[in-house]
Amino acid sequence: MKSDHPNILLAEDDSADAELTLSAIQGTSLKNRVVRVSDGEETLDYLLRRKAWRTRPSGDPALVLLDLKMPKIGGIEVLQTIRANSKLQSIPVVIFTSSGERRDIAVCYQNGANAYVIKPVGFPDFKTAVQSIGRFWSEINVPPPLKSRRLERRSWQI
Repeated sequence: MKSDHPNILLAEDDSADAELTLSAIQGTSLKNRVVRVSDGEETLDYLLRRKAWRTRPSGDPALVLLDLKMPKIGGIEVLQTIRANSKLQSIPVVIFTSSGERRDIAVCYQNGANAYVIKPVGFPDFKTAVQSIGRFWSEINVPPPLKSRRLERRSWQI
């Protein structure tokens, strides 16, 4: 049975951070299922329906929660690939990382990140951050229409 609520894709290589994120989401009103992938290559495989993910149900996630420092393919390269692909480019990508380096923040925004959130250290703040991100992107934000996620260019004549 297909859910009316698209998945949230959690791209996180650290098992402890992934467990904290999943724990923070439990007990909330979010109806989205969270799918976890553990490296950049698997993130792209999921999004592009390749390899182990080739038979996953169609549809894009409501959100990609993307860590920067991941094995195989780093988060910035994953972000660049998403934004370069016309079928994926409108998927919201929130960078959720421990890096507060100004260069990382700038590069992510330059490459089309929708938001950049530094992982809080204490669990109460971590939980609040995760729940706020999930609530905004899955309940408050209005996503692009499903049929055509690209904005049409129209020329106006006066």
